[in-house]
Amino acid sequence: MSATPVPLTRELLPKLVTTLREGYGLAALRADAIAGLTVAIVALPLAMALAIASGTTPDKGLVTAVVAGFLISALGGSRVQIGGPTGAFVVVVVGVINQHGYDGLVLATLMAGVILMAAALLRLGQWIKYIPEPVVTGFTAGIAVIIFSSQIKDLLGLSMGAVPAEFIDKWPAFWFARDTVGVAALVGLGALALILGLRRWAPKIPGFLVAVVLGSVAAFALGLPVETIGSKFGGIPDHLPMPVMPDITWVKLRTLLPAALTIAFLAGVESLLSAVVADGMTGRRHRPNAELLAQGVANTASALVGGLPATGAIARTVTNIRSGARSPVSGMLHAVFLLLFMLGFSGLAAFVPLAVLAAVLVVVAWNMSDAGRFLHALRTAPISDRVLLLTTFTLTIAIDLTVAIEVGVLLAAVLFMHRMSESVAVSDSGEQPGLAKGLPAGAALYRIDGPMFFGAARKLLDVLDRTGGAPRVLILDMNAVPMLDATGADALSTLVARAAKRGAHVVMAGVQRQPLGVLRGLGLRHRKGPVIFTADIARAKAEAKHLLSEGSGTSAGGSPASGAD
Repeated sequence: MSATPVPLTRELLPKLVTTLREGYGLAALRADAIAGLTVAIVALPLAMALAIASGTTPDKGLVTAVVAGFLISALGGSRVQIGGPTGAFVVVVVGVINQHGYDGLVLATLMAGVILMAAALLRLGQWIKYIPEPVVTGFTAGIAVIIFSSQIKDLLGLSMGAVPAEFIDKWPAFWFARDTVGVAALVGLGALALILGLRRWAPKIPGFLVAVVLGSVAAFALGLPVETIGSKFGGIPDHLPMPVMPDITWVKLRTLLPAALTIAFLAGVESLLSAVVADGMTGRRHRPNAELLAQGVANTASALVGGLPATGAIARTVTNIRSGARSPVSGMLHAVFLLLFMLGFSGLAAFVPLAVLAAVLVVVAWNMSDAGRFLHALRTAPISDRVLLLTTFTLTIAIDLTVAIEVGVLLAAVLFMHRMSESVAVSDSGEQPGLAKGLPAGAALYRIDGPMFFGAARKLLDVLDRTGGAPRVLILDMNAVPMLDATGADALSTLVARAAKRGAHVVMAGVQRQPLGVLRGLGLRHRKGPVIFTADIARAKAEAKHLLSEGSGTSAGGSPASGAD
């Protein structure tokens, strides 16, 4: 008996509502406030750094973290998810801004939000889990390499023109500018060493924030000639912008659709991956479609206030959990604290050296790369998974993230179909002596093991060619065929038709419900030649004996009497 479908309204119900229904007291609020403050301290420098790496101004990152972060927690399907700008979007955002300007990015983000909401209403949240891990690992590691490469100029204070957009052109340009390493390198590398040191020996201390504060104080106090947020961007505003609808035309919608689909894909994948990580740490279960809906609303709202794409952030979510978060309120408070920082301390952000933010992003890139998993996969994974991993990784770096995802998913599907087709076995009674017992002369028996889909149909068409003396009755044991698609059914139809031309009958034994439904739907039994269905092999052999004892039996084009159906 199939399980009762869950109503869509329940699938889309925010975890915040569930939490409040269970009861929410002062102790939970206190725990969530501490966790929210802790995450806000981590997110503050990160949001600015990610915005700058994306080719825009630091305030865009803060606005995104405040607006989208609040909505992702308030409406999401996870109790402890933290949302905001993430490194996964950096490459896409840079590309969209370079090609279509910031207005194009805003519209693409708005479109992505609508796509995510539609995906939630269509219940596509469960389908994200079918994206192969080598694809996710490959493009994530590729993005990490690109982010790292984009920070070398600021980290080392290189005096050079515009950094080349293409990855393969960046490193030669850095090499040619190696003699221009400036004082900023001391600040950037010092901040990097401080972050790594605190992470190793004092992991509870917010290394990012400490590095930003100390690096800013050192650069200001010593009067170091380093580029800062103030010198490059003029500081950040002390208020949130008012919502503005972007200019929408059909031409822009068509042009930006590929970018919007990529943003929606990344937002969906990363948010649900983050939610799965959170489930593993908390023992809870998230609602994937509610999470997609929240991502859609959050990205739509972020676009309306001129923000960046947003999604669930794994590192900040883990920090939230380890800080004692109990409910989505912690994520909402994290956004509120960020807003308070923005309103009260925006003037101080002007003194933050870009070299320090580059150090922050170098650490983010290393964390994103998940180098341990990447190298482990290269050592131990099947060769097909290694090919998939390296292909996605290489395409992400050398060509384009969108191309990498498309090729990666397509290649994964082809490899999966190949593996599935290889798993389908067609064996005759000679290969399995137990099947030959009781088989009458003039009959041949073949057993099919595995799902019959278009990737494996060729094996089925080879069956009749392997029967040698053209048996008058061909028995197919289909008890181990759980699934049959249209191509597999067509292959069966072709086999039956070819048998009919030889004056032979086909008996199908033990056909399961789904394959039987497909065959009946195609009318195979009545219009495609002489075929009989029996409940099991014993009855199929008995039916074969009956047909052979009748001599010519039913005419090749007729409809024979049915066995057990």
